[in-house]
Amino acid sequence: MKILTHRINLKTKGSGDLIDITAQISKLLKASRIESGQVTLFNIGSTAAITTFEYEPGMIKDMQELYEKMVPSNKHYHHDDTWGDANGFSHLRAALQGPSLTIPFENSELLLGTWQQIVLAEFDNKPRTRQVVVQILGE
Repeated sequence: MKILTHRINLKTKGSGDLIDITAQISKLLKASRIESGQVTLFNIGSTAAITTFEYEPGMIKDMQELYEKMVPSNKHYHHDDTWGDANGFSHLRAALQGPSLTIPFENSELLLGTWQQIVLAEFDNKPRTRQVVVQILGE
């Protein structure tokens, strides 16, 4: 069993920025020369998340609208009183979506559906530099 750990850095535009990172993960997996196992992705930080969905313009807009409907950005949150940074909604959205994702692979290929991409969801109310830990486990 082999474990490799990498980090990828991403610059985001702030809340609502959804970034397809599938190609970057696939490239790291191919370079690892590990044939079978799982890839775990973990976003470092509490105002962004990792998910999968069909990364196309309509779904991107649908996801942005869903996050806004579930946790409105124009509402006051108790967290905002603590730090005064008005990003309570960002923390709530990230907590609901989750910071990590595990994907199995065979023959050094991610076992994703045809229209399924890996997406970093930025929720913070300002642009950020994000770091995603990519851990490849297998043989």
